[in-house]
Amino acid sequence: MHLDLNLLTALDVLLEEESVQAAADRLRLSSPAMSRTLGRLRAVTEDEILVRTGRTMAPTPYAAAVRDQVHHLVQQAHSVLKPRQDLDLATLERTFTLQGHDALTTALAPSLVTAVRAAAPGVTLRFLAEPAADTSDLRRGRVDVTLGSTPPDQTDTRYENLGAGPLVVVFRAGHPGAADELDLAHYAAADHVLVSRRGRLSDPIDIALAEHGLRRRVIASAPTSAVAMSIVCGSDAIAAVPELVCRTATTRANVRHVPLPLDLEPVRVVLAWHQRHDNDPAHSWLRQRIREVTTALI
Repeated sequence: MHLDLNLLTALDVLLEEESVQAAADRLRLSSPAMSRTLGRLRAVTEDEILVRTGRTMAPTPYAAAVRDQVHHLVQQAHSVLKPRQDLDLATLERTFTLQGHDALTTALAPSLVTAVRAAAPGVTLRFLAEPAADTSDLRRGRVDVTLGSTPPDQTDTRYENLGAGPLVVVFRAGHPGAADELDLAHYAAADHVLVSRRGRLSDPIDIALAEHGLRRRVIASAPTSAVAMSIVCGSDAIAAVPELVCRTATTRANVRHVPLPLDLEPVRVVLAWHQRHDNDPAHSWLRQRIREVTTALI
């Protein structure tokens, strides 16, 4: 039986996107053409590959089982047909899109931009805010890397723990309750600003306080650490933020910070990227710069 190896590429994209329209967009095909390709795949494999579940599509057990194998085969084919070239940073022209938690972006961006600019002047870094809900931006190629505190749950996404840092309590300079240390009772009694991209009004700190028989008053929820810090600077409220946020000159000039009087897990720094970039020399170079900048700060 003659097999069209282009079907393997189409299958790889279909399993990444889990959408006929999105796969068609990626491969620059019309939706009807992509539907016909899916039909051919179903005939060859004698499997539905993708089945509709409400408004979305999901891979069949067979498709889920072969997803990684298919991707590996496609990557191998690409490496054979397009041999890896040496990376020339001096002539590299490329835009990388980085999406991350604002605290991490605030802390890492200045050093990362400086390092990239010095080595590869033709490279542009586009920083995007962390979205309010989880997305498939890595899978769809809209984002090159993400920086967050939790590992991704997609099987086609790689990730690496770059380190971890503590949460600290921040308050404005001249705060009436300012002290070098903050005990648990005074911490719980203060007005609090909570950082949540989804607008939540409670987090693991509330669970930890409850274990000590304490509750706190959350007077505001802010989508980013920057907004929370702005509220703190103009009020007597306090906030818990990653210690990395307090490294910038602007922050040091306006707020003070002390250790959080609770035993909580450190905030991890997780770098994630789609597996299609595993063998991309420029992408690998960028990931290494991110590792180096993060290691220097934590």
